Amino acid sequence: MPVTGPDFVSLQTRDLNASRAFYEKYLGLVRSPAGPPHAVVFETTPIAFALRDLVPGTDLDAAAQPGIGAAIWLHASGVQEIHDALVADGHTIVAEPIDGPFGRTFTFADPDGYQITLHDRV
Repeated sequence: MPVTGPDFVSLQTRDLNASRAFYEKYLGLVRSPAGPPHAVVFETTPIAFALRDLVPGTDLDAAAQPGIGAAIWLHASGVQEIHDALVADGHTIVAEPIDGPFGRTFTFADPDGYQITLHDRV
């Protein structure tokens, strides 16, 4: 039976509560009641997005950039407003907003250094 596509994306975090608060505050994500105690699963569709404690043996500080080589894009409404809120609070913007084939798009670094791209075209 063939694979049908991505079904779940999870990022390991240094501080689960701080990362959860960041994604809730700036991206407006809502925590799902489902999920184990070592993780936060958000109510995202069509693919579940989660944060979790570090897996033993994982050292995010040893990586020049966590998740390097993987692209994480999230659809959002209010992309420019999210960008502006992140800038106002001093968060790192990796790529400034542009209007392109995926709509308004920009990339930021989350508290662990993962580079996340937001876009608004459906």
